[in-house]
Amino acid sequence: MKWWKPDLYLKNTPYRNIRRQVIHTIRNHFDSVGLNEVDVPVLQPAPSDEVHLKCFQTGDMYLHTSPELAMKKLLVAGETAIYTLCHAYRDEPVSDTHAPEFLMLEWYRTGTNYHAMMDDTINLVRACCDACGVKELKHNGRTADPFQEWEILTVEDAFKRYANVNLWADDLRAEAEANGVPCGENDTWEDVFFRIMLNKVEDHLGDGKPTILCEYPTELGALARKKPDNPKVCERFEAYVCGVELCNAFSELTDPVEQRERFNFNYAERKRLYGWNDPMDEDFLSALEYGMPDASGNALGVDRLIMLIADAEKLADTVWVPVK
Repeated sequence: MKWWKPDLYLKNTPYRNIRRQVIHTIRNHFDSVGLNEVDVPVLQPAPSDEVHLKCFQTGDMYLHTSPELAMKKLLVAGETAIYTLCHAYRDEPVSDTHAPEFLMLEWYRTGTNYHAMMDDTINLVRACCDACGVKELKHNGRTADPFQEWEILTVEDAFKRYANVNLWADDLRAEAEANGVPCGENDTWEDVFFRIMLNKVEDHLGDGKPTILCEYPTELGALARKKPDNPKVCERFEAYVCGVELCNAFSELTDPVEQRERFNFNYAERKRLYGWNDPMDEDFLSALEYGMPDASGNALGVDRLIMLIADAEKLADTVWVPVK
């Protein structure tokens, strides 16, 4: 059945103009601060190390879920400040804020940590808003002013503030259930964590001004470096605007032994939960053994940024070609 209609394209015209301006601004901004654009392959022999991400497979190759590992190999090869704008692919249900194909911005800088990525994120979002003549980011009737000082909130403090839960309780499930978060009998610690996040915490983040939620438990940062003075957490943050996650950033883990241990844990979990696994990226682990410099990186969903700038209802409104 045909579904194409000219009015679908006409409806998207204002959003397409904002999309064009945001992409143009991203490139101008990074070029102006000394980052070099790189182009990495979309087809990869080993696409994802994350437990819950399912990839699209074609033959013995996979469409990447992120350019992350390919870009880190470039850091090992001598690049020091790079970014890429590319499409990424994840086999997941469509929603207002998720799509199986989306535009990803990733950037990496050696000799920096996650605090540098916080500054980068704030400056980039403000530059895109300026270029589009927008003073507030909006979604579903909510607003956030990116020109105010952004809130920086640890995960531990967010759990206490919004869920009345002690993140480090001996029995996190009991803490969650005592505060109105139902849990399953077979839920793991990670399952309970995300139930609390989704039911009690996430929707409060980024109201009035963006929130940087930082210092995630180390178990939830497979590629992130532990915080030296508190190894229970890693140097990772996500930025939230009007309850929408905008990016995921961290100081990079460069220890090949620890990285393999974390990958092995994730792959075992995925096998236990879903009964399948993709190949592990041995080339990436070999690159770490060769020697990766200290660095930090960030992955930002460009479609979500455009949606927030344009005050669009959903991601699908902002793409060049309307989708069902």
